[in-house]
Amino acid sequence: MYGWDKFVLLKHLLDQKLPKAAIARQLGVSRRIIYYWIESGQLERDLSAPAAGRSAPPRATKLDPYKAIITERLASYPALSAVRLFAEIKAAGYTGGITQVRDYVAITRPRPEPEPLVRFETPPGRQAQVDFAEFRFPWGKRYALLVVLGYSRLLWLRFYPRQTMRTVMDGLTEAFAAFGGVPVELLFDQMRSVILDDPRAAGGKLLENPEFLRFAHHWGFTIRACRPYRAKTKGKVERPVRYVRDNFVYGREFLGDADLDAQRGDWLEHTANARVHGTTKEIPRVRFEAEERHALRPLAAQPYRSLVVPAAPVPRPAVRPLGVGDVAVERRALTAYAQLAELTDAEGAA
Repeated sequence: MYGWDKFVLLKHLLDQKLPKAAIARQLGVSRRIIYYWIESGQLERDLSAPAAGRSAPPRATKLDPYKAIITERLASYPALSAVRLFAEIKAAGYTGGITQVRDYVAITRPRPEPEPLVRFETPPGRQAQVDFAEFRFPWGKRYALLVVLGYSRLLWLRFYPRQTMRTVMDGLTEAFAAFGGVPVELLFDQMRSVILDDPRAAGGKLLENPEFLRFAHHWGFTIRACRPYRAKTKGKVERPVRYVRDNFVYGREFLGDADLDAQRGDWLEHTANARVHGTTKEIPRVRFEAEERHALRPLAAQPYRSLVVPAAPVPRPAVRPLGVGDVAVERRALTAYAQLAELTDAEGAA
């Protein structure tokens, strides 16, 4: 039988989210006992008062005289390691092992309050977020270019064989056409085809690719870039990347690029942009049509023509079968032409 105080301490340690192994060492029992207590429902009992005749005084340990030192040190320096504290109290006369120190530090160390997540929202037509995601298919690697409108969460997506500036420009051109307009700004990750250098952490200025700057000027949007290692700033596009992996690619079979593209279009239309979004609690397509489409800037009058980036290769036309209007060429063996020449000579001599 185990005392009331041990069950109370167990509930306290579980509330502190400590590992079961650390709790077992602290209580002097095996992990199997810990799991048994939890699974048997013994912790669900009312532990507000000890049962009669079952209480027992806490067991004294060698660490007890030094717990105040550890508590005070952690209050001033919460990141001190158990190894460092063990050395300090050992110098003060502690003769026990480090295991007790580790267990006590685990339940005593102050835990900082989690940083509140402040969701950054943008007004209609203000921003779109752009990113690549890599996928592997039986016929090769493909890169998905994702564009997400920040307000409505309307998603555009297409797969490409290469991750190049031509891919980005062609993809954005198609995305703008699908949206029927252009956002005020586009937020990119540290995409090489867009951002050449980002020394902002050292007080410098963002260096964009000059050719992409011309592309942005043509379409009338401003380039924005996430700071390195600041994934939260591009969460609107990173969450759709996981969504594409889990909801579209995973568990589906594709016959090739043409089938992948056909299923992509159907999925965007009837699933991704037709579902109730988890954050906005609205359907992206409905929210876009009602509040964001009219806020986008108009499309450029002409497509962008780069003088630096080569145009996408035009596929060579396949050889077509002989049809009406084609000139048919009669094919004969060489012996037939020799006989025809002899016949012509004989007629001329006559």
